[in-house]
Amino acid sequence: MAKLTSFASQLRTFATTIVPIIGIWSLAITATAAQAADIYTPLSATAETTQTDSGWSFSVTPYAWAASLEGETAQFGLPVVGLDWSFRDILDHLDSVAMVSAEARYDRFSLFGDVNYTKLSSDFGTPRGVLAGSVGVSTEMFVGMIGSGYAILDTPSGHVDVVAGIKTWNVETGIAFRGGVLDGISRTDDATWVDGLAGLRGSYNITPDVYLTGWGLVGAGGADLDWDVAGAIGYRINDTFSATAGYRAVGVDYERDGFLFDVTQQGPILALSINF
Repeated sequence: MAKLTSFASQLRTFATTIVPIIGIWSLAITATAAQAADIYTPLSATAETTQTDSGWSFSVTPYAWAASLEGETAQFGLPVVGLDWSFRDILDHLDSVAMVSAEARYDRFSLFGDVNYTKLSSDFGTPRGVLAGSVGVSTEMFVGMIGSGYAILDTPSGHVDVVAGIKTWNVETGIAFRGGVLDGISRTDDATWVDGLAGLRGSYNITPDVYLTGWGLVGAGGADLDWDVAGAIGYRINDTFSATAGYRAVGVDYERDGFLFDVTQQGPILALSINF
């Protein structure tokens, strides 16, 4: 009986450890949002868009983020587990991912949005198959953000925008036992919260084709702290396409009703903007 109790505890610890990888977003240029949440790139990575006859300019930016994860998590009412996951660790459990941001600008005003969806899962066998023959763990995370900005500095060389927005997080994790004493038993744990963020975004043209861009946002709400910073260098391929490469770090600290998600994600980011 003592061995069975110990084994059940190990299963729970494994489930709790797998859950936190929801915060990682895959390196896949085919991704099409993080919430970003995300989490998600809340701002378009392009420094210049094509202006239409009406004065509006638009851009859509699929992006990829090869992020690692550090921090703490606790779900299913279990003890806090420390995390230190590399991007390679996360990639082994990735099922699907979608990341895309969009922006519309008119004169000094801008509107932006970002959607990020990630699904991860893992199936593993048990050593003795008594309590369960196998255990399946799945996690889905949606992060969406919408906001607006105003250029407090707007020159031919670049711009600096004051921005503010609302970010929504939804995280759901499931664990299912197959075979053994626990056959057919499954549990889910989820959390949804909304944060308000504000900060700056800017760009600077080094040459007509090469530019620097970056942003910094911070806020709170459902979470005690929510922040997102990045810096990148971009290249205008032509009037329609531009590409950026840089580094991004995101942190969130949420805790309520036994659900803890206090993590920092960071790593290189790549983006391809479509301007029209």
